[in-house]
Amino acid sequence: MSYEPVIGLEIHVELGTNSKLFCACPAEFGAEPNANTCPVCLGLPGALPVLNAKAVEYAVRAALALNCRVSTFSKFDRKNYFYPDLPKGYQISQYDLPLAYGGFVEIALEGSRKRIGIRRVHLEDDAGKLLHEGSPQGTVAEAVSSLVDYNRCGVPLIEIVSEADLRSPEEARAYLEELKSILQYTGVSDCKMEEGSLRVDCNISLRPAGEERLGIPVELKNLGSFRSAQRALAYEVTRQAEILDRGGKVARETRHWDEARSISVSLREKEEAQDYRYFPDPDLVPMVPDPEWVWQIKTSLPELPQQRRERLVNAYGLSPYDAAVITASPVMADFYEDVVKAGAGAKPAANWVMGEIFRYLKARGLEAEDIPITPGHLAELLSMVETGTISVKIAKSIFDEMCDTRKEPRELVRAKGLLQIGAEEELVPVIDGVIASNPGVVADYRAGKERALGFLVGQVMKATQGRANPQLANRLLVERLAL
Repeated sequence: MSYEPVIGLEIHVELGTNSKLFCACPAEFGAEPNANTCPVCLGLPGALPVLNAKAVEYAVRAALALNCRVSTFSKFDRKNYFYPDLPKGYQISQYDLPLAYGGFVEIALEGSRKRIGIRRVHLEDDAGKLLHEGSPQGTVAEAVSSLVDYNRCGVPLIEIVSEADLRSPEEARAYLEELKSILQYTGVSDCKMEEGSLRVDCNISLRPAGEERLGIPVELKNLGSFRSAQRALAYEVTRQAEILDRGGKVARETRHWDEARSISVSLREKEEAQDYRYFPDPDLVPMVPDPEWVWQIKTSLPELPQQRRERLVNAYGLSPYDAAVITASPVMADFYEDVVKAGAGAKPAANWVMGEIFRYLKARGLEAEDIPITPGHLAELLSMVETGTISVKIAKSIFDEMCDTRKEPRELVRAKGLLQIGAEEELVPVIDGVIASNPGVVADYRAGKERALGFLVGQVMKATQGRANPQLANRLLVERLAL
């Protein structure tokens, strides 16, 4: 039988504030375990929470960028559950009256666009982190002991809950990538998944193709990368389809994605809202935002990814694909536009950013924020290629060294003696030598085999270590072979 996946995502995003949601403890990543704690985030008796105004501003900013309506009245609730990394015994979250609701994100799908609804955006504080000792995969089952780091307790989160509008793992990944870009453009979070700044929970069910009735949902918790989310959803499509084809019933449960084994494993039965015994937090008053304040935040939003993509296509003549790749990160988009402003051609700059810059960063495990050269350096390198000072091959050969040393490209080219040979009197002796050394290829060319010319040009480039001007070498070869 043919089945249709129905997918909804819950995204937890750590807000980039300097302090936690209800206390003044630092919210930084990487501190010594349990160093950034106080009576409030440890849930000690008598400690009272005080709401972080900057976190509320960031949450509203994100909600507006996601086309949500900000609630005129929202409140905080206690979500009760007991786990070692939650010292209070409850999480401060929002249940029936969230911060914002009713938004959407548009994703690109093979030339068309699809709107994915956002049900709600709400504020909550984060839990701590369990470190499982003696476990190669970091799982409880293999651990000999578990340690708790409470530094993350109280870090401000927004949870973004989508509608169940996604119909494939590929759509889910496209939605995640667009959502991440929007959040980075607004500046509310760095979205570094390797540091836990963005975490993904997936809800997926299958239903017979053409039916409206939903199947039984399965939750996949705390997926650490977009690749893992896509693979986990694809696995669940296959697993659930096999159960249904056998006449079985999919269990309503929460599952863990084991990346090493590429399978999902059952964790527990899926909780319902009543399992958390929500009730209003008695220590926190409701939030009633000033409409004028909300409007000020909305009008201060920056140019968002879709707007920037459209502008780059119109202003620089880029293809929609190139514009989408470059604008995925606001830092990379800024770098690209600065290269063009420094004098580089729009298309060559795009090719080098998507080619050499991306390659360099990926090979070294770096992010866009870590680009080691200035836009001016890349613009100068491209100018040297355009004017024939160096060849593309030479430009690529010095690119990594330029990034590693931060030296100007012209300085490297001079130091290495890589200036392009553009004078006929220098190239003619080299060309004559190549012709004399390859009589068979010369005979093939004179017999009408045009491909032979390409080989001879290659030999000239080899003899000059790539320094010969290719166009000049090609012209001089044709002239000397006609003699």
